[in-house]
Amino acid sequence: MKVAVGLGLMEFPFAGAGDYWRWVDLCEAGGVDSLWQTDRLVSRQPILECMTAVAALAGRTRRMRFGMNVVSLALRDPVLLAKQCATVDVLSEGRLLPAFGIGSPLGPEWQALDIDTKTRGRRTDESLEIIARLWREESVDFAGKYYRLSGASISPRPVQPDLPMWIGGASDAAIRRTARYGTGWQGGPEGPAEAGRVVAAIKLAAAEAGRSIDEDHYGAAFPFYFGSASDSVVSGAMAAYAKRTNRDPARYFAIGDETAILDRVAEYVEVGVQKFILRPVGDGASVLAQTRQLIEKVLPRVGAKWPKVA
Repeated sequence: MKVAVGLGLMEFPFAGAGDYWRWVDLCEAGGVDSLWQTDRLVSRQPILECMTAVAALAGRTRRMRFGMNVVSLALRDPVLLAKQCATVDVLSEGRLLPAFGIGSPLGPEWQALDIDTKTRGRRTDESLEIIARLWREESVDFAGKYYRLSGASISPRPVQPDLPMWIGGASDAAIRRTARYGTGWQGGPEGPAEAGRVVAAIKLAAAEAGRSIDEDHYGAAFPFYFGSASDSVVSGAMAAYAKRTNRDPARYFAIGDETAILDRVAEYVEVGVQKFILRPVGDGASVLAQTRQLIEKVLPRVGAKWPKVA
């Protein structure tokens, strides 16, 4: 078993770049497995652009891997995105973890950019095929409904010979998409029970398609907070999650001490998840403090409970 704990951000919680890099350096030195940036192009809240962020991380770090959780393919040009991923993978010497999805229909981008949300799935499927082929083929011809290519190529191609293609989403279409194209699945707002259902469904669909996904390539994400659920920063975040997803935040957020966080990890591991993106709740200095506690109190217990097998 290869349980690995990474950290992720959606909104930019820091006063400036200096505090962000202090957080990154803390994660790099503290044994955090990977860093992840949520994709959001249109927002009133400060949110880093995910591809720019992973490119910057490639230059700042030497050990950690990093990825997008998850980039909305229907909002991106697939050739440009394939080229960006390849470039970051080359410059980081093979540390990129690309993760793709269709994006939430509730996101502000669709209306702001005048894109029909009903086209998300087909655009995403075409993009996944284009990106995968550009990463491995010398020349790509493609004729789809939304994209057409003639003799397209990129160079240099990714350093990783089989660059991972993690897929997000829990719908039936996302399950089929992961089984067809993915090398891994990365959860988002799903609690342990729902994540377990998705993992089982992907394994079945992949087998029916004559494919398999490595056991340690199923991931989940959840917020954590050392403290009380009554703290204003937590109660506000939980209320926003409940409104956005219509899910019970108590089954998603891990609030309390290191045991509460470890127990939530264990719930996911029990249903087949081994990769994690944990999001510290808070702003600025509190994110640094929360991360430091996770490194000091949780990561050693994860390593002891699920020692990595070579």
